[in-house]
Amino acid sequence: MPLAACRIAALLALAWAVPAFAITPPAPKPASRAEATAIIADLRRVVSDNGVERLEQVRIGGIEQWVSIRGNDAGNPVLLMLHGGPGWVAMPSSWYFQRGWEEYFTVVQWDQRGAGKTYADNDPQAVAATMTTGRMVADAEEMVAWLRAEFGKERIFVLGHSWGSYLGLELAQRRPDWLHAYIGIGQLSDGPESERRGWAATLARARADGNAQAIAELEALAPYAAGREAVPLEALMVQRRWLNHYGGMVHNRRGGGAEAAAIALSPEYRDSDVRQVWAGNDFSMEHLLAEVLTMDMRGVRALDCPLLLFLGRHDINVSSELAAEWFDRVQAPAKHLVWFEQSAHEVMIGEPGKTLLSLVQLARPFAERAGDVPASRHP
Repeated sequence: MPLAACRIAALLALAWAVPAFAITPPAPKPASRAEATAIIADLRRVVSDNGVERLEQVRIGGIEQWVSIRGNDAGNPVLLMLHGGPGWVAMPSSWYFQRGWEEYFTVVQWDQRGAGKTYADNDPQAVAATMTTGRMVADAEEMVAWLRAEFGKERIFVLGHSWGSYLGLELAQRRPDWLHAYIGIGQLSDGPESERRGWAATLARARADGNAQAIAELEALAPYAAGREAVPLEALMVQRRWLNHYGGMVHNRRGGGAEAAAIALSPEYRDSDVRQVWAGNDFSMEHLLAEVLTMDMRGVRALDCPLLLFLGRHDINVSSELAAEWFDRVQAPAKHLVWFEQSAHEVMIGEPGKTLLSLVQLARPFAERAGDVPASRHP
């Protein structure tokens, strides 16, 4: 073949090998929140044949409460995530960490009473009197009952994060026959002792860093979290400011700013929801936080359902050391603890891949053994 012809053939082959998107002009950057969220919504749209993608209100505890329900196969086991806080909703950041879960579970995100979209669509004055731990546990029980009926499931998975781990553990004690397993992330165990250890660890880091301002502000709190009384909110905010600064909430980050910013990109959230999400967070903390800080779950010595804990090695926001100590003592039909070595309190944000693997390898087999999987599905 002549040299010129060879060159032409090579160029044609090269052009054929270049992917179409590589020669397509780049799309313009989104000009608004609406455009950005539309891109995310379309990218993660559930397109599988038997998928489920729902965003709706459910009447729970006498009020309308919002849920997002997503999964690639409606026959998969149901996994309900109970968000932390109180008031730190997970639905609006779930677009980042949850998509892989949806291939193996039907995942339910729920904005609890007084939080997120549920806060935005209810009169806070009418709801305020119902913001009690007893009512929140009852709401969680109603939600599980609704999901069991809605999807025809005898059992589901419940995953509780931080404050949600209190609700989840209560469900595991009250309704073990409704659960394939209980999964705890940032598990609450002994509130006052967790606060003391978090303060001490933060002060040690400030001293090692030579941070005179942090040392002075933290030392001024002593004795911090003495006894079993709730820590005053002002003292708590000082402790959390420096705890976050030294990565006790999000490993190697100074607080949860990235997670908070992700809320604005949530396809589930309207502009009005985004504007009110922090008001809901404050509302929930106002009514529930003091009791959360004094909670003592050490008396839970046995469960009648399997128990999984996913703990961040660097979590001093809710002490993972204390949770591991409780785990060692509690009895359950099956139990497994997974340490996330590169995470603090936000395990699913810090190590989303390992979280997915742990759910698939450790949790889903309980459903498989119970026959709660699609007939044609093989992991």
